[in-house]
Amino acid sequence: MLHIDAGALAASVTEAEAADLIERALAGGLDPAADPQRSTVEAPAGQLLLMPAVAPGYAGVKIATVVPENAARGRPRIQGVYALFDGPTLTPVALLDAVALTAVRTPAVSAVAVRHLAPADARRLIVFGTGPQAWGHVMALRAVRPVEHVTVVGRGGTARFVDRCRAAGLTAVAAGPEAVGDADLVACCTSAREPLFPGRLVGDHAVVVAVGSHEPSAREVDEDLVARATVVVESRGAAAREAGDLILARESGAVREDHVAGDLTELVAGRVTVPPGRPALFKSVGMAWEDLVVAVAVFERFRDEGR
Repeated sequence: MLHIDAGALAASVTEAEAADLIERALAGGLDPAADPQRSTVEAPAGQLLLMPAVAPGYAGVKIATVVPENAARGRPRIQGVYALFDGPTLTPVALLDAVALTAVRTPAVSAVAVRHLAPADARRLIVFGTGPQAWGHVMALRAVRPVEHVTVVGRGGTARFVDRCRAAGLTAVAAGPEAVGDADLVACCTSAREPLFPGRLVGDHAVVVAVGSHEPSAREVDEDLVARATVVVESRGAAAREAGDLILARESGAVREDHVAGDLTELVAGRVTVPPGRPALFKSVGMAWEDLVVAVAVFERFRDEGR
């Protein structure tokens, strides 16, 4: 059984390559709605998350832990492993670092949405957060749009993140959340439980991706933005269960049950209409099929190279 650690996984696939893998899987008939529901088990220290998925030739399960207090201990808030199995025999074939896998697949999914939602000349990105997901989104969105300028909004590590963007050849500055009004692309990559900015500030042409939460009681964007926006999700069922950004907007009366314009499959197939003069919102909760698509590609690359 192969063991693929974080460094090896990160070196084996870029966010842009993962976006192509995700899009090809969707175009090839993969149905996100068929994904088993995420299981959450409460533990004394936090939560244990189980995310299984099955595809032709393979099965896999991500086992992740979430411990908010770990930051004070110098440990990651989220940790985990991904187990990949041969489909016909269910023999374990690989164990991958789940944090590194999530760090590449989540921005890749956002990049697929942005590729189909954002104006071709979108150059100004504002990113909320300074962790691995924030960096992954800078790289992934840069791969699908001509991003030149990055504004960073964070609670810590902002100066280092700005320097990292500059080292990558981008113009970058730190600012407050009010700078969202100048952005073509907005990436929300935080553990926030309340809206990060007033939704009314977002430009009519902008695309917002919100990826930080899969909890029905947490949100990164407010009901004003949800009501204004053309909303796309990975899967209507998963969003109805877990997308707090949308659930709380619906509970407030800001939107109706049928407010979602389409899912990712429909978007890739060209079946989602994005009216001019209003922003677009892609709300991601993270789904098991995304992990499996990328994990299979990484495993097959290692296997074929004889590693």
